[in-house]
Amino acid sequence: MEVDATLDSGSEDEARRRSKNRRAKAQRKKKQVSDDEDDEEDEDEAPRKRGRRKRTKPQDSDQDDEEDKRSVRQKGAKASRRKAANEERDEESEEDQGKRKKGGRAASKQEKEDQNKEKKGNVKGKDETNKGSEKDKKKKNGKQSSSPVSSSEDESDEESMSEGEIAALKEQVEEKKKLIATLRNKPWRMKRREAQEFVEKFEGALGKGRGKKLYAFKVMMTKKLIKFNRDFENFKTACIPWERKIKEVESHFGSSVASYFIFLRWMYGLNLILFGFMFGLVVLPEVLMGLPYGSIPRKTVPRSEQDTAMDFSVLFDFGGYCKYSILFYGYYNNERTIGVLKFRLPLSYLLTGVGIFGYSLMVVIRTMARNANEGGDGGDEGEFTFSWKMFTSWDYLIGNPETADNKYASITTSFKESIVDEKENQKNENIHLRRFLRILANIMILCCLGGSGYLIYFVVKRSQDFAKMDPASLTWFQKNEVEFVMSLLGLVCPPLFETIAELEDYHPRIALKWQLGRIFALFLGNLYTFLFALFDEVNAKLETEQELKNATEWAIHEYNANYSSYYNTTDVPPLVVNPADAVRGPCWETAVGIEFVKLIVSDMQVTFLTILIGDFGRAITVRFLNYCWCWDLEAGIPSYAEFDISGNVLGLIFNQGMIWMGAFYAPGLVGLNVLRLLTSMYFQCWAVMACNVPHERVFKASRSNNFYMGLLLLVLFLSLLPVVYTIMTLPPSFDCGPFSGQDRMYDVVMETITQDLPAFMGTIFTYATNPGLIMPAVLLMV
Repeated sequence: MEVDATLDSGSEDEARRRSKNRRAKAQRKKKQVSDDEDDEEDEDEAPRKRGRRKRTKPQDSDQDDEEDKRSVRQKGAKASRRKAANEERDEESEEDQGKRKKGGRAASKQEKEDQNKEKKGNVKGKDETNKGSEKDKKKKNGKQSSSPVSSSEDESDEESMSEGEIAALKEQVEEKKKLIATLRNKPWRMKRREAQEFVEKFEGALGKGRGKKLYAFKVMMTKKLIKFNRDFENFKTACIPWERKIKEVESHFGSSVASYFIFLRWMYGLNLILFGFMFGLVVLPEVLMGLPYGSIPRKTVPRSEQDTAMDFSVLFDFGGYCKYSILFYGYYNNERTIGVLKFRLPLSYLLTGVGIFGYSLMVVIRTMARNANEGGDGGDEGEFTFSWKMFTSWDYLIGNPETADNKYASITTSFKESIVDEKENQKNENIHLRRFLRILANIMILCCLGGSGYLIYFVVKRSQDFAKMDPASLTWFQKNEVEFVMSLLGLVCPPLFETIAELEDYHPRIALKWQLGRIFALFLGNLYTFLFALFDEVNAKLETEQELKNATEWAIHEYNANYSSYYNTTDVPPLVVNPADAVRGPCWETAVGIEFVKLIVSDMQVTFLTILIGDFGRAITVRFLNYCWCWDLEAGIPSYAEFDISGNVLGLIFNQGMIWMGAFYAPGLVGLNVLRLLTSMYFQCWAVMACNVPHERVFKASRSNNFYMGLLLLVLFLSLLPVVYTIMTLPPSFDCGPFSGQDRMYDVVMETITQDLPAFMGTIFTYATNPGLIMPAVLLMV
């Protein structure tokens, strides 16, 4: 015990001296640790790999502290045992003290080596993370405890540990604290390998790699490309014709009214392409490479018509200089090749006239297929009626408050109608009376259709008699009687059909389908009646042409005979006649083309006048006379007009049918129709926004577009029949047009096959045109 006391007293002084040295060294090492922490992220790969294996988690700090305490106590116990053994052997000899000093020096050297190791690899700090401040607190509490027994034990443990071990332990604890704080402050967590790959990938962005400039260039080009794509999409949207106008109409009147203007824009695009075909392949070659005006009779106004050829009334009826211009069939020459390029104009004329139908058929079918793939406004009409109305009735493109109110009222009304329909299905009515009224209504409508057809036939026959009379003795109405009657029937008959349909008492949806079908039958019947009457006139003109042809040939034969007999020679010079004085045939193709052009122009005039008088005049009357009238004109009669979607769409469809039929006889008709559609878009958009009000029952545009496309496809097929009949059956005029001198128009194709193509091509074409193959193909198409 005495030996222990002397050892304790000496060790206390020595411990105080060591603690002062440790405090000074700890302050210097804190600065080194703070400097080393800045370099932790730039460590070598080898220490990273070693540290990657021995990383610990901050949340296990309590368990690590307990383990550290146990290890420290075990080390202290072992050291105390060794010192005790040494003290018993030497009993405080000077050699022992020198050894202890040498041990202190060795410890200081060991501290320096540990510091160098920690600076390089920081291996120990990564093995034992999260050893915290609780250990230091417990050590201080152990030193300052009031219990002499515990203090003596702690002092003995502290004395038993070397100075270097204690310093290294404290340094490790401080490093673990800062490492934990650094890990907690990081915005993301990932493994060392993932962090290394991330740095290598984006090394240029971090600004420390060789690919800094290349990476910056790539990032800049990527951003530029994204911006360019976005701007290009906006540019394409801005380039869509009339997109803003249609969106404005859609926001005020709903997508149903906007669907008409979208259809009108689609028709404009189709006609623009057809005009490009006709102008580029027929009109432009004749203008650039053909004979000039006045060189041949077909390009010269007859002398009898030259005095009135520039009168407005004559030009308005497409006579005079208009008749002998590039607008019509008779202007084009029948030479097989023209110009330096040896352009085959007759073949191009025929193939372009037929190719217009082929291209239109392809576009219509493709549009129908695309519309079929797009969803409509609901499922089957007879199933889940109330669910469809609840979840799919609203039109989210409406932006006008008035239209939104009307849409709300329309949905409410549709719910009421559906409830009434459910009740009507359970109600019994007098079915015999209902059937009688429906049969009566259909008989009346058939009478109207028959009467309109007979009226058109009568007017066309009457126009033939007017054509034989002097044009100066005819009035304006007599000259334009056919076009006026057809346009008038198109205005009067649809409202009459709607009035008669009140007797049938159909559901509004079924009544709309019947109405569309009857208007379609009216337009189709009027069109074909017009064609039949025209072909009667064509047959009469063909007889006249044959008589003129025979008389012309007889006159030429007499001239040759008289010249040879008078001058006694067989070398007879050709008869020289001024083109203005040459004998002219009626040129029935040009006459048919003039009728179609006049029909299109008159239909455009009637449409615009109807909008001005029927819509604009009605709106002006209601607007300004409502203040001084006996009743409310806006809510009662006449009120503001609503836009007739079905009537306008059907009118547009049949107008296009007349374009398809008339383009073969009047190549300039497609250009006139492009101008008509262009002016109609602006005029009708203005009329809708200024004169019309939203429908009381605003409905969404759905698959009805495909219904309109189906009607357009049917009209296309019906328009093709008269043209094919003309090409395959009727003989062309002998003195006008690109097919003059041929027996049939399609002989141009046969001539090209026999003269320009190998012999086997003619055989293949002969087999392909066999009726045994054509009839099955036509049936398959139907």
